[in-house]
Amino acid sequence: MTAFRHDVAVVGAGPAGMAAATAAAELGLDTVLFDEQPAPGGQIYRNVEANRDAGSGLAGLLGDDYGRGRRLAEAFRAGSATYAPGTSVWEIEPDGTVGTLHDGRAALVRARRIVIAAGAMERPVPIAGWTLPGVMTAGAAQTLLKSADAIPDGPVVLAGSGPLHYLVAWQLVSAGAEVCAILDTTPRANTRAALAQLPGALGQLAQIRKGRRWIAGIRAAGVRFVRHVSALAAVGTERLAAVDYEADGRKERIETPLLLLHQGVVPNNQLADSIDCARRWDDVQACWHTQADAWGATSVDTVAVAGDCAGIGGALAAEHRGRLAGIDAAARLGKIDAGTRDRLSREPLAALRRLAGLRRFLDTLYAPAATFLSPRDEVVVCRCEGVTAGDLREVAAHGCMGPNQAKAFTRAGMGPCQGRMCGLTVANVIAGARGRPVADIGAFRVRPPLKPLTVGQLADLEGVGRDIASLDAMPTRPGDGAGDGAGETA
Repeated sequence: MTAFRHDVAVVGAGPAGMAAATAAAELGLDTVLFDEQPAPGGQIYRNVEANRDAGSGLAGLLGDDYGRGRRLAEAFRAGSATYAPGTSVWEIEPDGTVGTLHDGRAALVRARRIVIAAGAMERPVPIAGWTLPGVMTAGAAQTLLKSADAIPDGPVVLAGSGPLHYLVAWQLVSAGAEVCAILDTTPRANTRAALAQLPGALGQLAQIRKGRRWIAGIRAAGVRFVRHVSALAAVGTERLAAVDYEADGRKERIETPLLLLHQGVVPNNQLADSIDCARRWDDVQACWHTQADAWGATSVDTVAVAGDCAGIGGALAAEHRGRLAGIDAAARLGKIDAGTRDRLSREPLAALRRLAGLRRFLDTLYAPAATFLSPRDEVVVCRCEGVTAGDLREVAAHGCMGPNQAKAFTRAGMGPCQGRMCGLTVANVIAGARGRPVADIGAFRVRPPLKPLTVGQLADLEGVGRDIASLDAMPTRPGDGAGDGAGETA
């Protein structure tokens, strides 16, 4: 068995991962942070080090919240945690083994504790025509804006619901993009249901006002705003030409070369699922959450989860959850006692309590409509294998019990994305066909490798000692030459 190389291995360099690694290293733990990106920040703070000037240009457009990510990255860089950018994690094991891939070389590294901070992903919600070129997610457009200062050329339609939906629309408008319409799919009934949660959200009035400013800015730019959209379809042959929609009984078409879809975000919990961490179904967020205590500890003794991969809470909550996971790791590994852990945890725990009311309000207000979670028969659900919702309903009628049986019947979830893009929809469609709750239907089993590996890369694992030693040649300590430059050139 490979010897322990680190006390703590953190996976993901978003707000939760940076905070966890910084806190663990400050408390004396030998900590490594693995991340696929070339520089820290994750999706929410993508390219934050390169966009340093908060007073002008892109950083000014992205706002004060983006500046918070810069401070997180600076604190992480100033600490002693080992940093491994450009590194994919394709496996973790309960004994602390982490399978990594860097520069085409696969390696196994062991840590005494693993903190998964893999963040969130946009909820894939298939509609007719969503496989056409010209249809992408709102988050993908935001990634291009942050990483390349790129804005769409031509009229853009955004369709969906949720805070990120309006943030991206406002950012694109502010950057000079031509946004011709916002098709808001928030169900009318959600507003009434969310009013019951409003008192708990009033402690975060600044955040609510910020969202209202985004919508006001979109309207002021002359963008058409259509509410209560209940059906969507992308139209085209070789590529997208138009969007058909229905709202309040009216059917209309908007010609556009680019449609940006968004129906909220869900936890990226594949790593935790791969080692059978206990999970629960969240009816409000309509997704699976990894079960964890206040410090992120899971049902697997060596593993914690932090940030949105443990349950959607937003960037501020992710930062606090990451810090708690780092503090708890220090207590579990004997660097601090329980009393010190509790004292250091008071502030982040209090901050999470303050944020919880706003989260309940947002989750209720922007819960996706059932019609978008379970599409019509002709809609492709699994893009990798070309499986439609009708295919899934047919096998359910013949006795298919859930997603894992659907793999055998249809190959749904067996393509390159390994079910990331279709898993929730497959479960929703089968649940609806069988008249059962999604929680009873279950989810795809996840098996390593979680990221693509060649046979040659796996064969090299026979020389595990050599591969682990090769990590010494990677950009490691924050502030060391190549590692520091990654933030400048990302």
